[in-house]
Amino acid sequence: MRTSILAGIAAGTLLAAGTAAPALAVDDGKAELSVLHGVPDLTVDVYVDGALTLDDFAPGDLAGPLDLDPGTYSVAITAADAADDSDPVLGPVDLPLEEGMSYTAVAHLDEAGDPTATLFTNDLTAPASGEGRLTVRHVAAAPAVDVWADGDVVFESLANPDEVMADLPVGTYEAAVSLAGETDPVLGPTDVAIEEAVNTIVYAWGSAEGGSLAVAAQTVATHADMPGAVSAGTQGLAADDAGVPVGVVVAAGLVLIAGGFATRAVLVRR
Repeated sequence: MRTSILAGIAAGTLLAAGTAAPALAVDDGKAELSVLHGVPDLTVDVYVDGALTLDDFAPGDLAGPLDLDPGTYSVAITAADAADDSDPVLGPVDLPLEEGMSYTAVAHLDEAGDPTATLFTNDLTAPASGEGRLTVRHVAAAPAVDVWADGDVVFESLANPDEVMADLPVGTYEAAVSLAGETDPVLGPTDVAIEEAVNTIVYAWGSAEGGSLAVAAQTVATHADMPGAVSAGTQGLAADDAGVPVGVVVAAGLVLIAGGFATRAVLVRR
């Protein structure tokens, strides 16, 4: 049993509110993990390697980033206040972490509304001088989205659980939301700040049909000589080899949800 992850998660649990400084680059010999609970209406306990690690972990709760020894961690999610992890509602999941990598594991709903998980590898490669990175991840039970910039579609039909990213000059951008394939925004504009050498990662999570759509974001400091971001794909949490939870989530300025629909993000440089 790894006591380091228990202590790290206990110390790193945060609420999805306010603004936080970006996480530092991964320490030598370590892997970095953030955890986001994106399954609505399900307060849970989280067990790591058989030990209770997060108690009464509510939708929208965040943990991390955690600096962990590389290796594989077994994670199980149970009903709140369960006696142990023998009857999980999600998992158990083997979560492999490699040295020098930054991960965000997201427990969420798929487009049809079924619990699942996606493990993302956060892109830590350094943008050009004077630029930051914006990453948008669609992990909500909602339709596909388009991403616009300067009035043009730059990413089409972003579907759950995919991601898109772009390096942008440092500055404040205006964001608005519309349905994929349409031109009129349904929400916004909203200001989004892009910081130099920071990867700002925005998540749309929750359920459109259930009226629980929400937005969360994390910021991760970038540096040179790191592999790029890779989505590990979707894994059913009820399956034996599903993937689990996710990220240091900080309330961010990009609102991707409106009127119970998934969105098209409109980015316009101010």
